[in-house]
Amino acid sequence: MDIILWRHAEAEDGVPGRIPDAARALTPHGIMQARKMADWLLARLPEDCRILVSPAVRTQQTADALKLPFITTPKVGTSANAETLLAAAEWRGNGSSPGTVLVIGHQPTIGEVASLLLTGDDTGMSVKKGAILWIAARPDGVSLRAALTPSLA
Repeated sequence: MDIILWRHAEAEDGVPGRIPDAARALTPHGIMQARKMADWLLARLPEDCRILVSPAVRTQQTADALKLPFITTPKVGTSANAETLLAAAEWRGNGSSPGTVLVIGHQPTIGEVASLLLTGDDTGMSVKKGAILWIAARPDGVSLRAALTPSLA
């Protein structure tokens, strides 16, 4: 099983009392980041890839750049944690489940999941806006297949 963790692209700053966190939209730069990463992913995603997306506006807009069907779920939303995200993805770390799932979500959860899968410790890692981490689970272990920022896509 492969899991691709995609942090949403650059979003506008929140304005307490005026713009709720979940309503923050992508900036023009963020739209460009999402398109660049979507182009890179589209050339590599398997046809049977499941796509799970947070209900937040900025993640929905990031997902829209792919122009593929996706499932919106709060299990990968702004209040998600590593456990809920991995459960939603149906992650099987031993490689027993075939397929690929792409999760478009938020920091710090994306960094916590990546850290947990790659090191066994969920203390987290920094993941830049719009970046992806492609992690593969096989019977002999977990490996990082790709780590890419939009500027490198």
